Amino acid sequence: MSVALIWVVCNRFGFLETTKFETLSKSRTLLRSERIKNLGKKHECKSSYMNADFMGLNYGTKKEFVSRVVANPSGELAVSSEQLVYEVVLKQAALVKEQMREKEDVEVKPDVVLPGTLGLLSEAYDRCGEVCAEYAKTFYLGTLLMTPERRKAIWAIYVWCRRTDELVDGPNASHITPKALDRWESRLEDLFNGRPFDMLDAALSDTVSKFPVDIQPFKDMIEGMRMDLRKSRYKTFDELYLYCYYVAGTVGLMSVPIMGIAPESRASTESVYNAALALGIANQLTNILRDVGEDARRGRVYLPQDELAQAGLSDEDIFAGKVTDKWRNFMKKQIKRARAFFDEAQQGVTQLSSASRWPVWASLLLYRQILDEIEANDYNNFTRRAYVSKPKKLVSLPVAYAKSLVPPSRNAALSKAIDL
Repeated sequence: MSVALIWVVCNRFGFLETTKFETLSKSRTLLRSERIKNLGKKHECKSSYMNADFMGLNYGTKKEFVSRVVANPSGELAVSSEQLVYEVVLKQAALVKEQMREKEDVEVKPDVVLPGTLGLLSEAYDRCGEVCAEYAKTFYLGTLLMTPERRKAIWAIYVWCRRTDELVDGPNASHITPKALDRWESRLEDLFNGRPFDMLDAALSDTVSKFPVDIQPFKDMIEGMRMDLRKSRYKTFDELYLYCYYVAGTVGLMSVPIMGIAPESRASTESVYNAALALGIANQLTNILRDVGEDARRGRVYLPQDELAQAGLSDEDIFAGKVTDKWRNFMKKQIKRARAFFDEAQQGVTQLSSASRWPVWASLLLYRQILDEIEANDYNNFTRRAYVSKPKKLVSLPVAYAKSLVPPSRNAALSKAIDL
C-alpha cells in the first residue's frame, strides 16, 4: 500500500481506569460518528473538537475528551486508535508551541555542517528536489512558492518517506524482512543524532536540526511498513484507521513544523496538526478505495471486514471483482467517510503559512477528485484505476492557488465561493 503525499502504540499508555471515563466529556469518536451519520445534511454539523476550534468557538483552549473504548481479550478497557494517535498529535504540537515561546526563527538558523561539506549538503537537497519533481510533479510545483529553507526541508522529508515506502512496495520488497526495517529505524535514529549514512540522509539530518520535527512520526511510518509485512486484513475501521495513520497520517505530522502556521491564524496548534493528520488519513483511504483490485491481486484487502459483512460481502466477492448493487452501496459509504476526512482537513490548510498553502491545497483537491472518478467508473475499482486527467489537473492548480491566497479568517467564505 503506497504512501499518500503512526507512533508505535506503546504499552506505556496501558489501559485507562474506568473512573476517568466518568468525569470527562463526550468522546471525540462518538462526535465523529454522529458527524459521519449526518454527511448528507450538507455538513452543517461541525461537531469534532477540531472543527469547534476553526469556527472560533474554542481557540487556544485545552480539550478534554474520552475516546471510544474497546475491549481486549483480558476484558479490560483500552483506548481506541484515535485516542492513541491524538496523544502523538499533542506531543508534536507541543514542540511547535515551545519553539514559538522561545521566539526562534527557523528561517535564519545557520546551516549545520554534517559529515562532508556544505557543497555536498546543497547537492543532497538538490537531489531530493529532483526526486520530488520526478515522482510528485504537482506537489513539487507547489513547493516552489515556499521559502528556500522550507522548500528544501519538505523535499528531504518527501524523499525519506518515499524511500521508506519503497522498502515494502518497491522492486526489492520480496526480500525485505522485519530485521531490515529494524536496521532502517536504527539508521533513522543515527541521522536524527547527526550521523547520516548517505547524501539523502544528510539532507534530512540537516532539516531536523533546524525545525521542531520529532522522530516519533518517522518511527511510526516504519511501524506501518512492519504492519504490511504481517497483516493483510483489518477487522474494523478502528484497526484500519491506525494503519492509515502509520503510513500516511504521519506525513502530516512531519510536515506541519516545516510549512509553518500563519501568524494571523487564530486556530490552536493542536487543531492545525489534526487537520494535517486528517488529510493523511483521507489520502490513504482514497488510495485504498482506488487500489481495491490491485491489492486483491496481491491477496490483500484493506477494507473493514465487519463493514463488508454488514453489506453482505466477503473477500471472495472482492476477489471475484464483480460490481453489484451491494458493492456500490458499500463503496458509497466508504467514499462518504473519506470525504468527511477531507472536509476536516481543508479547515486547517488555510491556517498554514501563506507560502506553504498551495502544494497542500493542490494535493487535497486532486486526491479528492479520485473519489469522483471512482463514482464516474460506476464503482468499478476492480479492473479500472481511477485517476485525474491532465486537463482536470490543470484546472485544479489555479483553483488551489486561489484558495492559498485567502487568509485564515476568510476560509469559510472561500469554500463556498470556489469549490470543485
